[in-house]
Amino acid sequence: MRAEWIALPVLMTFALYTGWTMVGAEQSLIAFGLELLARPDTAQVVFDLYLMAGLGCIWMMNDHRARGGAWVGVLPYLLVTAVFVSAGPLLYIVVKGFAGRRGV
Repeated sequence: MRAEWIALPVLMTFALYTGWTMVGAEQSLIAFGLELLARPDTAQVVFDLYLMAGLGCIWMMNDHRARGGAWVGVLPYLLVTAVFVSAGPLLYIVVKGFAGRRGV
């Protein structure tokens, strides 16, 4: 099974759940992030997530460059990764996987 067929339902589920939780949230993303960073145990999880997000960004840039693209083409995925961490690489896998299938 190709990766984009696995990533697509995961991305859709994650995006729907994220949207649902953000609609009902009582605080902004920034306030939530600052609250998480206030305690060492939750701050460690945030640091771990963003370390993995950084590695994902490096992978996306290297993959995009290997496909012959300019760094600007991967910028939207990097911005999504900066805010929603796993959504950026999932979106990249889905879009590039289906585009590669069409020969684009």
